[in-house]
Amino acid sequence: MKRLIELKTVRVSQKGQISIPASIRKEIGIKMGDELFLVKRENRIMLEKPEEFEKGINKEFKDLIEISEESLKKLWLNKEDEIWNTYLKRGK
Repeated sequence: MKRLIELKTVRVSQKGQISIPASIRKEIGIKMGDELFLVKRENRIMLEKPEEFEKGINKEFKDLIEISEESLKKLWLNKEDEIWNTYLKRGK
């Protein structure tokens, strides 16, 4: 069974570098040369693989995206709304 929280101590080098413990790299699938997102929020930092970060963002904003898409669909399908005609003419 995977632990939800695993605590490890790391030391910051003179250059500001840290090493991610091998057990964590193996479990998460981090390999040499992989890129990670570093997210700072207040006094906390989080490292995350870009694909995992994207999944989290998509999940977090799923409702907002769906509502926005529905609202825009209604506006675009309203042929009586002249503002879109004006906008389209400017783009040509």
